Amino acid sequence: MKNVGLFFMALVCTSMAFSQNKTDNSLTYKTGVGVKIFNGVGANVKTFISEKAAIDIVAFFSGEGTRFTAHYEFHGDLSTEGNLKWYLGPGVNLRLQDKNTIIGPGFIIGADYKFKELPFNIAIDWQPAIEIGGGYGTRFRSSWAGVALRYTL
Repeated sequence: MKNVGLFFMALVCTSMAFSQNKTDNSLTYKTGVGVKIFNGVGANVKTFISEKAAIDIVAFFSGEGTRFTAHYEFHGDLSTEGNLKWYLGPGVNLRLQDKNTIIGPGFIIGADYKFKELPFNIAIDWQPAIEIGGGYGTRFRSSWAGVALRYTL
């Protein structure tokens, strides 16, 4: 558990080092740091690497163990102002449950909203994945989703 905390702190520090500060009334953001909630809670960092692409990393902690996800997200506008976006993209999952290590490819699809007058955004998404290993064989997980609340930089 100590390594998980150190990993998250390294992610936050790295994302803050590469982020660009925006004014509070900006409709866009470079990096968001916060939580993602679904069947447990996760520490979440999302950073844009271009205007239309982002990396989204989450460390979930729940009754199913600890799950790390990383997704490469393609973004597009859902509003003319640019503060409501759709996103989708491939990813990878690593889950540690009891003494089992389970890995596999994943996918994400969702919507992201940046508040105009506040340095926050909220997102909701669905994250289907294939899990391989851990004594379970190979199985499809369609029940993962999340709601994220992030402080934007």
